[in-house]
Amino acid sequence: MERIAWACRRLYCPVPKSALVLEVGSGGSPYFRSNVLIDAYEETRERHWAPFITDRPSVLGVGEALPFKDKIFDFVIASHVLEHSADPERFLLELQRVAKAGYIETPGAFMERINPYWDHRSEVTVRDGVLTIRKKPAWIVDEELVELYEHGAKALIANRTIPGNPFIFHTRFFWSDRLPFKILNAEVDASWPAPTVETNTRPPFSLRALIGRYGLAAARLLFSQTKRNKGLNLSELMQCPVCGSDQLAFSENGITCRGCHKRFDVSSGVPRMS
Repeated sequence: MERIAWACRRLYCPVPKSALVLEVGSGGSPYFRSNVLIDAYEETRERHWAPFITDRPSVLGVGEALPFKDKIFDFVIASHVLEHSADPERFLLELQRVAKAGYIETPGAFMERINPYWDHRSEVTVRDGVLTIRKKPAWIVDEELVELYEHGAKALIANRTIPGNPFIFHTRFFWSDRLPFKILNAEVDASWPAPTVETNTRPPFSLRALIGRYGLAAARLLFSQTKRNKGLNLSELMQCPVCGSDQLAFSENGITCRGCHKRFDVSSGVPRMS
């Protein structure tokens, strides 16, 4: 039942139908309830090369400088993206700036410590109702622990314990009005270069993956606010990520900020705001 509940968690979003929902780091599998999507990459190994889904108003930009007006969204979803930020404080302040409430999901701090990922830059947990973050000085924090784990309990924990108890091994945090968080080691520089590895390459074509992709696309069409999303006007929601001005001039192939004169490209209808 726990596995089923975990698989269905993405169907839950505690907002009314009228709420405007932003998803930051939506990647290749956005939540059905999201109305507007933003991601830093069209494709990246950080999400196993899944292409950026743009089936509703979408923007390319970074979470640390969101190109949206203050409190323009009722709710913001940031699922498995906070741990990728080298500047989690700035990232979280931006979520709080653009939205009135939200939901954050990451691997749990313990799982991150024993199962570190190449591109994850922090360990996240919740203590006394506060999102608590420890920045990682390198992708592996405790090499001896990881070595012991990989040559001992990994087969049991990674293949059975974690999949069977996903809620215990992940951090899930809902917030409203104010996003309470604490950075335990703000002095740590988490902008280190991620390791180059050969094992995380583009997956080969498979019929199963293709069927799954089309199945998800059909589900998004069925469960998302498709008609409403098509009517949304991004120009009414956006501001310049450089100077914060909402005086933006939109054209078919570009956006120009009248405040700082920065120009941003638009490709296939998707603004590139970073």
